[in-house]
Amino acid sequence: MEVEIATIGGYEEVGRQMTAVRAGDDVVIFDMGLNLSKVLIHDNVETERMHSLDLIDMGAIPDDRVMSDIEGDVQAIVPTHGHLDHIGAISKLAHRYSAPIVATPFTIELVKQQIQSEEKFGVQNDLIKMDPGETMPIGDKCELEFVNVTHSIIDAINPVLHTPEGAVVYGLDKRMDHNPVIGDPIDMKRFREIGREGVLCYIEDCTNAGKKGKTPSESVARAQLKDVMYSLEDYDGGIVATTFSSHIARVKSLVEFAENIGRQPVLLGRSMEKYSGTAERLDFIDFPSDLGMYGHRKSVDRTFKRIMNEGKEDYLPVVTGHQGEPRAMLTRMARGETPYELDKGDKVIFSARVIPEPTNEGQRYQAEKLLGMQGARIYDDIHVSGHLNQEGHYQMIDALQPKNIIPAHQDMKGFSPYVDLVRNEGYELGRDLHVTQNGNIIQLTE
Repeated sequence: MEVEIATIGGYEEVGRQMTAVRAGDDVVIFDMGLNLSKVLIHDNVETERMHSLDLIDMGAIPDDRVMSDIEGDVQAIVPTHGHLDHIGAISKLAHRYSAPIVATPFTIELVKQQIQSEEKFGVQNDLIKMDPGETMPIGDKCELEFVNVTHSIIDAINPVLHTPEGAVVYGLDKRMDHNPVIGDPIDMKRFREIGREGVLCYIEDCTNAGKKGKTPSESVARAQLKDVMYSLEDYDGGIVATTFSSHIARVKSLVEFAENIGRQPVLLGRSMEKYSGTAERLDFIDFPSDLGMYGHRKSVDRTFKRIMNEGKEDYLPVVTGHQGEPRAMLTRMARGETPYELDKGDKVIFSARVIPEPTNEGQRYQAEKLLGMQGARIYDDIHVSGHLNQEGHYQMIDALQPKNIIPAHQDMKGFSPYVDLVRNEGYELGRDLHVTQNGNIIQLTE
């Protein structure tokens, strides 16, 4: 059976992931993501109102025109998890393919919300929920499997396409967390079984390939956050926290620790309300019944007024804006555009790292400077990554023993540490290690 890989997006940048695997006459697409930084550099861009070709020209979504060179029928579109760099282009591209979107329950719900907000295209693809550990047939000879992984969002999986030539393992995005705050540990037992069955190709996220050691567990970030927040128990001024809205485990920790130090947590910002509200509705988490979640700007400002009237010392606002995004809550607070007044000595907890990309780094720098000008004191980078460090990469290669490896989720500079690591394991560039770019097709078997 012929097996080929189309590397469509995410092979020259961090963002807009999209990969297609053809096995015989059957094709599976993994991810359809957005490169948010390409949107943020433009003022007041509303992607839901834009045409896909304009977004492709901006470099914001994958250029999927290479799919016309692939001979086969798309049987499934499979997003690995609910981050926008993996699902953000589904509402712009999925309607081109007569195939269902197959994902875990939380991811499907987020995809549904993306589609509902779309104003340019009518996306009618069927939505199919599949849990980790389950499988579904792809054509007559292949099978799709979901393997549970741990990441900085709940309900993440690595999909595996089993073909007669061996398995194709799509390895974006994960860390080896054996003690997660929410959900089950990474299923290394199943990865080792798949390795013994035979892996034709492993496509891997290279984000932290230059970092030594093992990525810490989310339980480590929880302990760090607990230490910081308990140290502020006697502080009688304002404390504000920000983290990734999609990081439900981190939001859970913030809510718990706020209550433990006598403060009322409240979640503010559209994406904060969206992700946490969805997780609670699907029973992934049980928040306190009186936890407020407000996304609409007027509701947020009313909440800020209430906090100022009743006393900042009694509340912990958990807000959007950890990357300094111009329209996010924390950035508005830093500019003095909300009723919440920051005073000298007030604490701002960043339970997130800066995404290593120039737009984000510049915006975060500006937000921190504005907060500092108002007298705020910043607690920085109380966080652990959602991606594998070097030891995790070695463990995955050892478990899977793949015949071929394709680095992904980076640019050429970002690939180089992973290339060095893989070469140490005996792989050779141009033979079984394939460094590629967007728009290329790699023939694995003929």
